[in-house]
Amino acid sequence: MFNDMPPLTHSQQQDAVERIQSLMVQGMSSGEAIALVAADLRRQHRSDMVTYDKCDEEDE
Repeated sequence: MFNDMPPLTHSQQQDAVERIQSLMVQGMSSGEAIALVAADLRRQHRSDMVTYDKCDEEDE
């Protein structure tokens, strides 16, 4: 289920929990909030990977 989740630091985990809690306070269900935050984390991770790959190519 979580095989495609990037590894997170403790600080990133705390930030994710706070975002999920904030979304739930605003009326979003826990499942929706978790899915939204997880999708954002995956998107950011992929973006970081692409940027890293491009930087490596420029150095060569």
